[in-house]
Amino acid sequence: MKVQMKNLLRSAAILLTVMTALTLSAAAADRVKISAGVVEGAGTQQSTGVRIFRGVPFAQPPTGDLRWREPQPVKSWRGVKQATSFGPRCMQAPVFGDMGFRSAGMSEDCLYLNVWTPAKSSGERLPVLVYFYGGGFVAGSADEPRYDGAEMAAKGIVAVTVNYRLGVFGFLAHPELTKESPHNASGNYGLLDQSAALRWVRQNIAAFGGDPRRVTIAGESAGSMSVSAQMASPLSKDLIAGVIGESGSMMGNSISAVPLSQAEQGGVKFAATLGVSSLSALRAMTPERLLEEAAKGGMASVQCFRITVDGYFFPEDPAAIYTAGRQARVPLLVGWNSEEAGWASFLRGQEPTPANYEKVMREQLGERADEALKLYPASNREEVIASATDLAGDRFIGYSTWKWFDLHLKTGGGPVYRYFYTRPRPPMRPEMGNASAGLAGGVVRGQNAPAAPPARGAVHAAEIEYALGNLSLVRVYAWTPDDYKVSKTMQEYFANFIKKGDPNGPGSPPWPAANTKDNAGSAPQIMKLDVESRAEPDKTRARYMFLDQLSAKP
Repeated sequence: MKVQMKNLLRSAAILLTVMTALTLSAAAADRVKISAGVVEGAGTQQSTGVRIFRGVPFAQPPTGDLRWREPQPVKSWRGVKQATSFGPRCMQAPVFGDMGFRSAGMSEDCLYLNVWTPAKSSGERLPVLVYFYGGGFVAGSADEPRYDGAEMAAKGIVAVTVNYRLGVFGFLAHPELTKESPHNASGNYGLLDQSAALRWVRQNIAAFGGDPRRVTIAGESAGSMSVSAQMASPLSKDLIAGVIGESGSMMGNSISAVPLSQAEQGGVKFAATLGVSSLSALRAMTPERLLEEAAKGGMASVQCFRITVDGYFFPEDPAAIYTAGRQARVPLLVGWNSEEAGWASFLRGQEPTPANYEKVMREQLGERADEALKLYPASNREEVIASATDLAGDRFIGYSTWKWFDLHLKTGGGPVYRYFYTRPRPPMRPEMGNASAGLAGGVVRGQNAPAAPPARGAVHAAEIEYALGNLSLVRVYAWTPDDYKVSKTMQEYFANFIKKGDPNGPGSPPWPAANTKDNAGSAPQIMKLDVESRAEPDKTRARYMFLDQLSAKP
């Protein structure tokens, strides 16, 4: 009996030792040493082997005296920092309704990023995707489900999403801020946050199994404008190997960069609305008070806190940088959607009749209206709706994205791939009740939710969850097998591009670069992304050349 008991105790001790070793091994596998210390992740997805690290700080909290300063390197820590929960989202008003945040709350202390990696060791040198969210530079967060990086990571990519400061916290310019800056610049703090995150990736991503020399940056709407900005900035352009832009650029739209002096005067006016005249008084205010005042204009706050040609992040206007070929000379994949804006926004609520359409066209374009009516014809109700949809979308964001495409095509030196995304989202799930789609992909809930007309095409931001493989995480819509087919195709294109600067791969319809010898000329082929994706000749160039002339008019 004693011998048996000893054997049992010995076996139990051995089992305990083995279990302890396995537990420690699992814990060690979730720990990564980066420049500032050790982080421990949220664990590994059993189905994919993807390891997840949430809420990793990449800069010091931009609070107190660091409010409205260039992001500072994160301070080192001792021990193990838990990276299991998303960091707080940056300060913002609910401009776009429910954007599906997964963070616990909102804070001025928000400079955190998230990493999804399939690598088992630091030596794998996998390609990297860094994704910047949209939201008009006044809203959004890296924790939104549609930006989740797990599905891209499952394809052999280290995926990163990044928070950056928004609105008054990210883009306030002021003469006192310019004076205290070592670069004689102010504003653009949100863009500087993104640049700091790219430097963090260059320094640390190898620890997660990523290749710091194979970093593709991507984003949608304000995120797309951001990546066009990072391409142009001398602070970031050498940190980038490839770029994906979805609907938006820094050129040819209402959010284009303005001179620093203009932005400074906007900051002075904002301070006056708060009854203060000094920078110290502004810094002494609570973030809640600043946000309350900044948010009074709603979307107007986009215009109050402008991106600036500050002489530092932007040494000159972004369009001039691209025209001269001084941007990052890397492969670009870029495109936009078929219903970026609705016809009613152009007709201002009037009935879609040819007479109303022509009246509005002449009111807005004057002597150029006849040219516009040829490019956007409207002889009957259906044609009015189609042309007004095209024109509204082009003026909102299509032309801006085309301008980026066209300039980089001429001066970028690398392959350029253009898409046109046309898949409408399916109806919302019945359990959503009183809800309608929001402007930037969010959801407006409640009895007063405006009834949105059925989508004629792909609305603004509709492609994000398809491109990143996240339909299952966006539980708003009744996805169909066709939606999953579109998502598979688009995600494959994106993954191929991230890996090799070329979206083409086995099983996908061929996608010719717009600047290859057999795809040159006035109508290069572009990729139409839908249930049956295919390359088609571009039939829209005349529209964008016309809008380009209007944009250049003093």
